[in-house]
Amino acid sequence: MNFTWFSLEYVDHEDRTSKIDLFEPRFGGHQTLEERENSFYAKNQTLHCGFVKGKPGHPSTGFDINEKDKAYMYRCKVAVSSCIFGSSDFLRRPTSRLISQYSKDNVCFVMFLDDQTLSKLSSEGSSPDERGYIGLWKIVVVKNLPYEDMRRTGKVPKFLSHRLFPHSRYSIWLDSKMRLNSDPMLIIEYFLWRRKAEYAISNHYDRHNVWEEVLQNKRLNKYNHTAIDEQFNFYQSDGLPKVDPSKPNDPLPSYVPEGSFIIRAHTPMSNLFSCLWFNEVDRFTSRDQLSFAYTYLKLRRMNPERPIQLYMFKDCERRALLKLFRHRELPSPRETA
Repeated sequence: MNFTWFSLEYVDHEDRTSKIDLFEPRFGGHQTLEERENSFYAKNQTLHCGFVKGKPGHPSTGFDINEKDKAYMYRCKVAVSSCIFGSSDFLRRPTSRLISQYSKDNVCFVMFLDDQTLSKLSSEGSSPDERGYIGLWKIVVVKNLPYEDMRRTGKVPKFLSHRLFPHSRYSIWLDSKMRLNSDPMLIIEYFLWRRKAEYAISNHYDRHNVWEEVLQNKRLNKYNHTAIDEQFNFYQSDGLPKVDPSKPNDPLPSYVPEGSFIIRAHTPMSNLFSCLWFNEVDRFTSRDQLSFAYTYLKLRRMNPERPIQLYMFKDCERRALLKLFRHRELPSPRETA
């Protein structure tokens, strides 16, 4: 009862036509700016949140999962999930001896892979057993990836766990470069229950201002510079402020997250924030650190009486629970805007 309650529904189909029918269904849909603005209000609504289909006869927009795996995911009450697409990482198994039998019996550990990654892992000796598991990970193979950019495709399970696990009350996300070294239920107790929070994420270990993050993305050529400028200029024109660490009453201790580890209660406000953040990644660049603060601050500004209970913790707490590895050293395709 500490949280804001309202009803969320999601756009399932779009059937837009014009005189020249150039309508192409997209996984993220075709959200107008007016629809985007209205979606930030914490109220009963139907909003875009991925998994949008076209009219009958159109092919799937992507992220296809077989019915058996869907049935398994629908039964999950607590989910720990990660993904590897495009063979970008090795598979890191949770440290079994540090995870309680209760969590092993009651928590779903789901690793989303594409066919390419599954084939690569199998060639290295990591094949699913007859039940579809590699260690504690239940392997779920995703067909028809919705984006050419694998980083953007990875945002689907990262942000939309409430869509993939619709009956789950809690979820934990960890990037594939992480190995889980702690019990999931203890993580939920510490970061959510003890803090009376519905969403928890760590701040960045180095950068705390979005302005710095923009410069770093350009410096390292993380994404098309023009696309970054368009996104950032849009955010500044809509009132994105700079963080001032000297002010104790700032909404967040940092405006740049270390988004590799997210703990969520699947409350309406948490689900709304996740949809809004995903929609920014779908609309602009896949660099989610650029859109985190804007999304949170706009949601907070437009709902002054209905705040999201977000807990932003220090990065050292994240590192105490997860072991960090390097990504595979593979030549990455040039990202496009």
